[in-house]
Parts: sequence; structure tokens; C-alpha cells
Amino acid sequence: MSDLPPSCDVAVVGAGAAGLATAIFARRFNRSLSVVLLEGARRPGAKILVSGGARCNVTNAVVTEKDFWGGPRSIVRNVLRAFPVDDTIGFFRDLGVRLHEEAGGKLFPDSNRARDVLDALLRETTDVGAALAAGHRVRDVEPSPGGLRVVTENGSLAARSVVLATGGQSLPKSGSDGSGFTIARRLGHTIVPTTPALVPLLLPADESIHTELSGVAHDVELAVRIDGAIAIRLSGALLWTHFGVSGPVVLDASRHWLRARLEGRTVSLTANLCPGREFEDVDREWQEAARARPRTSVQAVLATSVPASVADALLRRLGVDGRTALAHLSREDRRRLSRALVEWPLTAVDSRGYTYAEATAGGVALTEIDPSTMVSRMCPGLTLVGEVLDVDGRIGGFNFQWAWASGFVAGRALAHGLS
Repeated sequence: MSDLPPSCDVAVVGAGAAGLATAIFARRFNRSLSVVLLEGARRPGAKILVSGGARCNVTNAVVTEKDFWGGPRSIVRNVLRAFPVDDTIGFFRDLGVRLHEEAGGKLFPDSNRARDVLDALLRETTDVGAALAAGHRVRDVEPSPGGLRVVTENGSLAARSVVLATGGQSLPKSGSDGSGFTIARRLGHTIVPTTPALVPLLLPADESIHTELSGVAHDVELAVRIDGAIAIRLSGALLWTHFGVSGPVVLDASRHWLRARLEGRTVSLTANLCPGREFEDVDREWQEAARARPRTSVQAVLATSVPASVADALLRRLGVDGRTALAHLSREDRRRLSRALVEWPLTAVDSRGYTYAEATAGGVALTEIDPSTMVSRMCPGLTLVGEVLDVDGRIGGFNFQWAWASGFVAGRALAHGLS
């Protein structure tokens, strides 16, 4: 669609995952509704195309409210229950996209192509009769008689209801520039301050071992300490990089580190390189190894717990000669090594920012929407879905499931409410 119609029943601002789902379900439930999808980019779905390494992690085998942070989990639970994972699998199967499960419960299309997911959604949008108006960037939404008026760079249209599916601020090249927050605020909503989420963290080059380990990945347990107490522990793969750390466990931890910093609290991050074991366990294992294999070198034993390159880097940083036989390892060095293995400091100084973030933490306050309809409690005729809300999930397909579920709830409610 090149020209905007003068009016419509539902105007969906943003043709990403949540926006496409909302438009599809609104028309499926009520074919008499006129639905217009407004997308600022010439080609919609950029974030879908790059997600999951261009494979699109559509959802996860098990999704609950505990996989999300942000607003009240009771609200998240109500939305997720309206459109559970089995419904998502069936929805995409009906679109011709079958999914398969991989490690961590991640569900990907059998073709391993994000393009197939986006193409299926766009086909269905057309098939159900929703109109896609690409290249129409929305500048504002204003109250008007009988509903709302959507103002774009190329004109405006009146709508009985407007759906904000603008996303957050992550991956700004995809069109998520935070404009939805500005519009929502002008319409009376509270915006929970935002930070990147699911984003790599930067470490100082002179205080860490990351530069010499760039490209090495292994399992760890991260502890996020806020004001001196452990706020959360997370397990998974850590990837050392030239700039700091990444990998699934770091991406999940990033939102907690960034939120604490935003709130002005004291926050630190440590990595347990021997997941599931504590200092006493590791120290005892070293003592037992010394009795059983006194002539074995420290480096050889350490390399059985962590990758050899990580073992070498740790020993150099601690000033312990890896060639030393266990029988000659001093008690002080043994305990320093044991402590380092369970509490290696990751002195993060910042994140890589929204450009590299997969999600946004913060957004429109979740308590300001009705979870049974996704309708605004602050502005009549306004509905909000997806990442524009103060909801962010852990890595593994959870944020997409929130998009499909919130889009379903909104689409169904619009179809019934405007009939």
C-alpha cells in the first residue's frame, strides 16, 4: 500500500513480530474489521530476519512468567496463558513453518531460515486481508473524535483503535528507535526507564583476561551482586571476546547489571568457572589431587576443569607457575586458585549498547494495560503489545513468545470489542 486510507478500524504501528501477530489475529477473529499495518521501514521484519543468527528462535518448548523480568509476573502469566507454546507451534505449522527443538528448548524453523518465518507472517497478513503500509513512519498518535489519529511522515489517518507495536530501542537499525515510548508518554503512560537487555558486556583491557581468550567459550555460573548481596545466579555458556564477555549467560545477566547501575546501586559480577561447586569443594578437590597425583603439574589438573587456554590465563594472572607439581603447591596459592575458580571477577564497565542488544528492559508500565485485552488503562482506544511494554525475557525464544501471545490477546480483543 503506497497511499494511506483516510480511516480504518485498527491502525497497528509497527510491523514486527507483535504487530504482525496482532493484525493477523484481529482479522482472523473479525473479517469485517479494516486493519492497516504502518511500518516505517521499506521492508518490514528486520529484527525477525537477524534473530537467532538469522535462523529465528521462534519460541521455547517451556515458557512461564518466571522466564521474564520487568512488570508484575502475574500480568505476564495471564498473557502467556492465553496463547501458550503449543498454540504458537500450531500457528506456525498452519502457516507452513514447522519447528524443531534444539538445546535449551529453543524452537527453530526446520529450514533454519528466519526469512521463511517472516515470509509466512507476511503471506498470512495479506491472506487475512490486513493492509501493510510500508515506508510510513509514524510521528505521533493524537486523540480525535471517535478514536485516535495517526500522524505519519506522509499524511495521517483516523482509527477507532491504535496498537503500539513499535518495539523498544534494541537493534535501532531495525527501526526500534524508542519513538513508541515518546508517543505512549504523550498519551498519558508512565515509561519505566530503559536499558539494553540481552547485550554483551565490556571489560577493561588492562584488568581482565578476555583479550587473550577471545573466541573461547565454556560453561560458567554468574553471580550478580547488588549492594553486596547476591541478587541472582545464572548458568550457561560464557564467550570471551576482544571487548569483554558475551554468550547466553552474560546476555541474561546483562539486564540485571545494567538495571542496578541505572538505579545507582553498587553492582558487581563474578564467574564461577566450576559450576555447581563452592570454594570448599574446589579446595578439597585440589588437596585430594595432590595426595593422589603429587607429581602432576598444576596446569594439567586445572585444564581438566576449564579449557587449557583459560587455565594458562588464570595461572599467569595469579602469578602461579603452572609447571609446579601439586606436591609443591603452597597452601596460599592453592586457596587463591580455588577462590579464583569460583569467584573470578568480571569488572564490567559498560555494555555494547542498544546497537548490539537483543531486547530492551523497561518501557510502558505493565500495570497500565489490561492483561485480558492489552488495552491501555490511560488512553481510550490505545492498545500496546510486544517490546514497547516493560517486559523482557531471557535468551532462548522467550521474547518472541511474548510478542505472539500479546499480539493474540490484543487481536482477539480488538475483533470482539470493535465488532
